[in-house]
Amino acid sequence: MLFLLLLSALADLKTDRIPNGFILLGIACGIAGSLLSGRELSGILASVTLAFLLMYPLYRIGAFGAGDVKLFVLIGSFQKTGEVMVILVGAFVIGAGFSLLKLAAEKNGRERLCCLISYLQEIRRTRHWKIYGKDLKQDYHTYCKNKIHFAVPILFSTVCRIGGLF
Repeated sequence: MLFLLLLSALADLKTDRIPNGFILLGIACGIAGSLLSGRELSGILASVTLAFLLMYPLYRIGAFGAGDVKLFVLIGSFQKTGEVMVILVGAFVIGAGFSLLKLAAEKNGRERLCCLISYLQEIRRTRHWKIYGKDLKQDYHTYCKNKIHFAVPILFSTVCRIGGLF
């Protein structure tokens, strides 16, 4: 699992994409390994489903990419639901730390906060969710500058959990 997460993080950093082959291979290995270790299929499906249900709404509003959702499904095929939750929370905390460092380094915290407030006001005004940063995606350079590659916090969180740091 860690090797596939590492490859996925490297691919995300290099190409902004996580190949589906990594994900499918990982899920197949996770399911097979879990079944061989005595885990019930219902437990595996519960972990995978939980990971998907928690991440999919965030994908739908543009907060995360499809690859990030699929990485958590991969983790769910290896880990029990409680472990998936711990890794998910850890990834959010690590990702928030990365984001704060990026904001400090680029000195655009005020600009990004104004963008977030504007986004939230638009949702409140229209009472409809829209894709966050959709206007930024039109300018690919600006879009890439204002994002982090979440596969890296996912990898770090998984390593920390397996290593017993949290």
